[in-house]
Amino acid sequence: MFYEPHAIQSHQCPAWRYSAISLLLLISCSALAQASNTELEVIEIKGINWQTNQSNSEQLLRTKGVDFSAAGGVSALPLLNGMMGNRIKVLIDGSDIGAACANEMNPPLSYISANQINAVTVVAGISPVSMAGDNIAGVINVSSINPTFTDSASLSHQQSYLGSRYQSNGDAVNITGGTEFSSKQFSLKYDGAYSDANSYRNSNDDKVPDTLYRAQNHQLVGAWQDGKEQLAVKLSHQYIPFQGFANQYMDMTENQSFGATLQYKRPLADGDLLARVNWQGIKHEMGFFTAEKPGTMPMLTDSDDYSYQLHWQTMLSSASSLKVGHEFYQFRLNDIWPAVPGSMMMGPNDYININDGKRQRLAVFAELNQQLTAKLLLNYGARLEQVSTNTGTVQAYSNMMMGMMAADAVAAQAFNQQDRKQRDTLADLTFLAGYQLDDVQQLQFGLAQKNRAPNLYERYSWGQGQMAISMIGWFGDGNGYIGDINLKPETARTISVAYLYSSDNAMLQLRPFYTKVVDFIDVNIAGSFNTGDNLRHRLQFVNLDATLYGIEASGQWALGGNTYFGQWQLQADVRLNRGKRDSSDEPLYQQRPLNSTLSLQHQLGKMQTKLTWQWQDGKNRLDSRRLENPTASYALLDFNSQWQHKQLTLSFGISNLLDKDYELPLGGVNIAEYRQDNSNGFSQLKGAGRSVSAGIRYSLGK
Repeated sequence: MFYEPHAIQSHQCPAWRYSAISLLLLISCSALAQASNTELEVIEIKGINWQTNQSNSEQLLRTKGVDFSAAGGVSALPLLNGMMGNRIKVLIDGSDIGAACANEMNPPLSYISANQINAVTVVAGISPVSMAGDNIAGVINVSSINPTFTDSASLSHQQSYLGSRYQSNGDAVNITGGTEFSSKQFSLKYDGAYSDANSYRNSNDDKVPDTLYRAQNHQLVGAWQDGKEQLAVKLSHQYIPFQGFANQYMDMTENQSFGATLQYKRPLADGDLLARVNWQGIKHEMGFFTAEKPGTMPMLTDSDDYSYQLHWQTMLSSASSLKVGHEFYQFRLNDIWPAVPGSMMMGPNDYININDGKRQRLAVFAELNQQLTAKLLLNYGARLEQVSTNTGTVQAYSNMMMGMMAADAVAAQAFNQQDRKQRDTLADLTFLAGYQLDDVQQLQFGLAQKNRAPNLYERYSWGQGQMAISMIGWFGDGNGYIGDINLKPETARTISVAYLYSSDNAMLQLRPFYTKVVDFIDVNIAGSFNTGDNLRHRLQFVNLDATLYGIEASGQWALGGNTYFGQWQLQADVRLNRGKRDSSDEPLYQQRPLNSTLSLQHQLGKMQTKLTWQWQDGKNRLDSRRLENPTASYALLDFNSQWQHKQLTLSFGISNLLDKDYELPLGGVNIAEYRQDNSNGFSQLKGAGRSVSAGIRYSLGK
């Protein structure tokens, strides 16, 4: 999006990811336009607006440039700028949901389905301080509260929908539905989703074991307004009875959560006020549920997230605005592994991994937008956070100081004798500038210092025995991980430049970035162990310095057309990331190599079709500490079509059309396959073979 003195140029492009400046321009110019009482001109690119119908939030975010590290079918971990997991702040209506699992099997995006999402903003690298703190890779901001009101005093039905989608590979079924009632003052909306899938097969028609899952999400939003203020309440519930994790030693045997959000908005004479209160409670179980990866070992995790946010924005002059805020977040966690009756290894005590763990954040921020000239917009931001963590005493399966269980008994005793309370102060600073070269070109520049404090598992995973450390880690590499109470926060300093071009029939964005991270949380080898005849490493979390850099180029071109042959459109993107340790120039883990996507879209009347070619370079820059596997280059071809008539939408697609055999560069190792046959060692997780999908959606409403 581009700023002119009296206009914002925008576009319809689902695959476009906002840069930090583009987001700021939209927010700032909207506020400035309100102050000067000028109208905004919206110019649409002359092309195709592809109507996406993704079945889960991961598929939706992939269209916005987010990579994912493979995990369970609904629990993949997002990556931005070559960094994953907690380095990205994922907010759902302001709620920051902590990882209630030693393998991060329940990340925030698993708690919301695509049909529940009203809007999503993805900002890689330099995100405004008002969006979030405690991150160094970027922010994914998901909004689902979007009540609508009518002019009628009585509550009446507005719209309902019911949809279903089937995918042949894995017999995956997704069902979505929702309904909405509203009046002049009240709104009530429900959205739900159910998904079920067996383990998928690769292109050789071999089952990729332990990739099955079942999940459901429900959300109810009620709202009230009186013309000056709006109050909304959101209630959410998720139930996952099982989810396989092929690249982990354990599986999810149940995940159940309940959440509530109270949101208040009020426009003021010279700005607006936003207040939110959030709670999310989670009960999580790990274990084994399928013959595809058998075993016996229960693990129970309970957590609660509490938070509130107060944001106030005001106009300082006709050319500047100020936004200030205060936020509070508290995460409580208990992680206990119950004793297994009759087991020599898992008893007689319960293994207490984290006992009443706490992670509390208190933050304030200020953000200033200034329109210095008709072409130059500046944004300055500062955010200060205090992060406190603590946990109680722990317990090993056995207190015996001799034999196979001695390592954990000694480690528990040493851990309990340490001072476990830690307090970190994080100072985020951002500077962003956007300069309009002419009607169609813009330059953007950003500098930022961002910080992230260690999570509870990085600090307080105390076990030393082979089995205990194998249960820790969200990297899908088959290694074992050991925490460090004295870890320091990560401090990332990023520079980013972007060139943007937008005309009536074309768009182009070029964005290189460079990040230096002081006290990057990585690992050192603390020993090794064998699973069967194959070596894995004992890895200790440590602080070190690292550098990450990369470049993204993306574009969209309307190729034209006519009434008889329809409209044609081309979309393309190319991305490259690199990450290395400063001390040795060794590669960081899971850096996706050069990759590109090219899509040809066509629309004729009510029919839309899209042919997508994905190319992935081979991965040979590997993290030797994690025993990372190389992967070969590959290309995939996907076909999708959609036909819409009034309230009915039909869709059809074929993924991996040429049935290409390939390994996922961000997939980790296939532990489930290794458990069945370890003769090939820890092989890389393979991608799905050809799959045919079909969907239907019917909407009813005014």
